[in-house]
Amino acid sequence: MPLGRWTPLTHPEIDEVALDDVLQALADPTRRKIVRMLIDEGDRACGTFGLKVAPSTLSHHFRSLRKAGLIRQEDVGRQRMNTLRLAELEQRFPGLVDRILDAAAE
Repeated sequence: MPLGRWTPLTHPEIDEVALDDVLQALADPTRRKIVRMLIDEGDRACGTFGLKVAPSTLSHHFRSLRKAGLIRQEDVGRQRMNTLRLAELEQRFPGLVDRILDAAAE
């Protein structure tokens, strides 16, 4: 049963995560910023990223990252927490996330 206004979240199992979905998700600069922030600062709530985009746009980016298998989201009280699935992604696609972020930074 949904909690408040939120519907239940679904996350793909790591063996179901497709390379094309990861690449497509990380093709967007805002999503790469989100991933970098999670790497640098750890888990954080959706409203704490400070990105200059509309809340609905930010929700779209989180949903894209979640459906691609890059993040895991969990409702904690009134906040939706985001966790990068970096260890799982490293097992599935060794070095991929770092290489994409490094290449985009150049």
